[in-house]
Order: sequence, then C-alpha cells, then structure tokens
Amino acid sequence: MERLILTDSQWDKIAPHCLGKITDRGRTGTNNRLFVEAVLWIARTGSPWRDLPVEFGKWNTIFKRYRDWVKAGVFEKIFAAVNDAADLEYAMIDGTIVKVHRHGQGAKGGPYSQAIGKSRGGMTTKILALVDGLGNLVKFRLMPGQYHDLAEVKPLIENMDFDALLADKAFDADWLLKELDERGVKAVIPPKSNRKVQREIDRQMYKWRHLIENYFCKLKEFKRIAMRSDKTDSSFSAMIYLCASIINSR
Repeated sequence: MERLILTDSQWDKIAPHCLGKITDRGRTGTNNRLFVEAVLWIARTGSPWRDLPVEFGKWNTIFKRYRDWVKAGVFEKIFAAVNDAADLEYAMIDGTIVKVHRHGQGAKGGPYSQAIGKSRGGMTTKILALVDGLGNLVKFRLMPGQYHDLAEVKPLIENMDFDALLADKAFDADWLLKELDERGVKAVIPPKSNRKVQREIDRQMYKWRHLIENYFCKLKEFKRIAMRSDKTDSSFSAMIYLCASIINSR
C-alpha cells in the first residue's frame, strides 16, 4: 500500500461529513477513509487520475466519486469542520500565483469562467487567501492570474470579524482603508511610495505577515496545488479545501 497520511484524530473530524456509509450499495459507501487517502495521493503527487495505484480502487470510479463530492460541497464542509476554532485576533491576506498545466485548460465557457487567465507566467490562476493569527487558512478566492489582488478582497473579508488586518502595500487602497476604519479594524498595510502622506504602521506587528507566506509554502507542497491540473474551479477549490484541512489539523 502507498504511504497514507491521515491520522486517526484527523479522520475523526472528517468522517461525519463524508457521503454514504459502508452498507450503501455502489461507490458511495465504500471505505470513505481509503477514498480520501486516494484524493490526497493525487494532491500530493500531482499525478493524473489514471495513474492512481490500484490499491485505492478503479481510478475512474474514484474520479467519478470525487466529482460527486465536489458537487455536493463535501470538501468545503470538511474544511469548515476542522477549522472551527480560527484565531482571528488578527488576520492576514495575500495572493499567490499557480501555473495551469495544459490538462487544466479547455473547460466549457473558456478559461476566464474557471479563474484562469494569461499573465507574465503564462496561463495562471491566483489564489487570494485570508489566514488567521496562527497562520491557518480561513477563506480563499480564485481569480485569473493577471487580476490585481484587490479584485476579490471585498468578498474575502465580508462578514469576517477580526481586530487587525495585515497585508503588503499592494493592498494600500483608500476604499479598503476606509472600510477597515469604519469596522474598527486596525490596518497594518504599508503605504505605497507615491502617497503624499506616508502614514505610520505597526512595524512589529507587520513582521508577523510571514505566516501567510509560510502557509503558501505548505499548500504548494501538494503538487496538485503548486501546478493546477483541474479544468474547473470547483474541482481545484475542492483540492485546496482538502489539503488545507490536513494542514490546519496537524
């Protein structure tokens, strides 16, 4: 059997949110834990579904089951279950670019409908993330790679309650600073060099922003995240939710 990575404590949190049960007929109830391990194998190795080791079962059956779970929002529910105690004394936002493999292109509606765009790095997707004070992922948004980080900030911070927001100078925008001020949130965002008034920020607190950079490094240890091979943003988001669930519950 290939190397497995789920611990018993992680599985205890994940199991209640899985579809089906052992007694169900067909693919929906067959060994959920082994199925999740199969998806994690794909995520870790970045391999095509056809290369899935036979110990996990028939690759096409596992892939169809994966899509069933994606459509049912199971991976998002799993992420919410293991991330129910986020430390939002302060939060950090930033974006990271991932290249899109040619196998990840060609979905209906064109690339822009699946958060894929052409930037200086070629065909790319941008992951805009919000992490908590412990450096764990709380929310994320996908967008085409050439989009500015600010494009999806509003829905990212919507309904989020935190005391301070840390971000680099790419997020130095009047509308964002105004919104944070109205919400009573401390903005730890360096001013751009072309600002007439160079406001002061808490430099000591700003040093903590390295936590979000560290998180992107952990996320990209999963090769399926480091290079996107999923045609649809729903499948790619599901991979991120599952990998983030493993990272956050370590």
